[in-house]
Amino acid sequence: MAKGFAKFFILAGFMLVAAAQEKPKQAEAVKPGAAVELPPSDSPGLPVDPKAYKLGAEDVIAIRVWRDVELTGQYVVRPDGKITLPLAGELDVQDKTLGEVQNKVIELYSKFINRPEISVSLTRVGSKKYYLVGKLMRTGMFPLVVPTTVLEAINGAGGFQEYANQKKVTILRGDKRIYFNYRDVMRGKNTQQNIQVENGDHIVVD
Repeated sequence: MAKGFAKFFILAGFMLVAAAQEKPKQAEAVKPGAAVELPPSDSPGLPVDPKAYKLGAEDVIAIRVWRDVELTGQYVVRPDGKITLPLAGELDVQDKTLGEVQNKVIELYSKFINRPEISVSLTRVGSKKYYLVGKLMRTGMFPLVVPTTVLEAINGAGGFQEYANQKKVTILRGDKRIYFNYRDVMRGKNTQQNIQVENGDHIVVD
């Protein structure tokens, strides 16, 4: 009986050591341009104009094929501007609108499905972004989903921190420096300086 217990404890010890040494499995990374599983809640896409917003690298689009789960998925636009669709293969979406992509996908899948019903929406913006830097309540990178003014960008970040210079906000745009007086605009003065934010802008508050 004592030998039996001894063998049991030795075996249990080996099992504990093996379990401790076993490395946890890492989640498989999403490959750019490849389909990924849709979230459980099939939420609508971002509020962009399907005839105006042009896609670029790192954007994520959802392609939903009615009554076909296998062909429905989300796709990350690769650096070369392409995605890879099941059955249809590669599709270049760079600088194309959501409407143009939808029409192309319908054309491609019409070879395999009789009168396919397909919708294309934007679920994440990665190609267009701006940056807020300095004495603001929230800083960092922000997706440029819809047309946004400097005033809207600042207010959307929660406004200024204490002692921030609200009279001379600097917008860095390439090699240009554009100045914005928040107090003037709030008073209805010199409102022309409340320009639209562009992709890559850095809005700096000292």
